Amino acid sequence: MIILNGGSSSGKSGIVRCLQSVLPDSWLAFGCDSFVDALPARMQASDDGIAFAADGEVSIGADFLTLEAAWRAGVATMARAGARIIIDDVFLGGSASQQRWRTALGDVPVLWVGVRCASETAAGREIARGDRVQGMAATQAESVHKDVFYDLEVDTTHTESLDCARIIAARIG
Repeated sequence: MIILNGGSSSGKSGIVRCLQSVLPDSWLAFGCDSFVDALPARMQASDDGIAFAADGEVSIGADFLTLEAAWRAGVATMARAGARIIIDDVFLGGSASQQRWRTALGDVPVLWVGVRCASETAAGREIARGDRVQGMAATQAESVHKDVFYDLEVDTTHTESLDCARIIAARIG
C-alpha cells in the first residue's frame, strides 16, 4: 500500500492518478473524498458525522469514526487479498489518524508519503477548484502533518504531480 497524506488542495489526487500511470502493476485508488461522498447526506453536516465550518475548519463525530474504521478495515482486507492500493487521505487528527490506519492494516506493508504544499499555493488551488470551503487548504497545510511519520515526502509547491509520482514510484521499485 501507498498512503498519501496532505492537506486539502495539496495535490494528492493528481499524484495518485500519475502513480497509477507510472507504476508497472495495477493499483486501486481510494480517497477520503470518495469516503465522505459515500456518507448519508444527514452525516455531511452533522456533529456525529462531518461538518465544515465557514472558515474551513473540519470536525468529525463518533458516527463518522465508526464508519471510517469499517472502511479502513475493508481496504486492509483488500490489501491482504493481494490488491495494490493507493490511499489519498487528510490526517485531520495528525498522528492519531495515522495510528488508526496502522491499527487497521496491521502487518500490511505501507509506504507512508507526506504531500506538502505551501499554504498560499494550496489556497490558490482551492479557489480555482471551487468545490471546497475556502480556508481548508490554509488550515490543513501544516496541521495534518503534526507528529506523522513518513518514509518519503514530496512538495507540490513547485513540483508537478508526475514528477512527485516518479519519485514515489522509484521508492517502490
